Amino acid sequence: MSFPATVTAEQLERVAAALRANGFAAEILDDATEARARVKDLLPQGARVLTGASETLRLSGINEDINAGGQYDAIRPRIPGIARATGADEIRRLVACPDVVVNSVAAVTETGSLVLASGSGSQLPAHEGGADHAVWIVGAQKVVPDLSTALRCIDEHALPLENARAQAVFGMPRAWHRAAAPRGHRLLTGDSPTL
Repeated sequence: MSFPATVTAEQLERVAAALRANGFAAEILDDATEARARVKDLLPQGARVLTGASETLRLSGINEDINAGGQYDAIRPRIPGIARATGADEIRRLVACPDVVVNSVAAVTETGSLVLASGSGSQLPAHEGGADHAVWIVGAQKVVPDLSTALRCIDEHALPLENARAQAVFGMPRAWHRAAAPRGHRLLTGDSPTL
């Protein structure tokens, strides 16, 4: 499945209005450069910030700004230095309760729902309320009409990316299990914290 080739300005305005109606703060920015500057404006100096495993963050430079910029207490660069055998609880606490989580989403529906996927599930607690605030950078190409299309995008786009990352880190792809409510799929609602 491929994302829509183009999304009109009117569609983006409708999506932003639907997100606001669902309790999210939503802004439309012109490009990745504006998004990068806006994230810097939103993040307090010295905040404990967790970045998600996101191509959007990597390609935009936001990931590097946060994790290598020295302005924040970046969590992701600390994790490889913690021995998993003895520090699993510390890792779990770090990723579950940052001050701010910055990530993208797998899709955003025209009805104002953000859909996030995580291969291991480790990213979900921060997004579901563990973080004081969440900032999601969402490219216009991720706008889809409804939840079923969003879940197809996860299966056909997000999970292959997660498998490729797991292959690079662990030397083998992750095993995905499907059930009536697919593991790793979460619909975030207006109850989720936002900046």
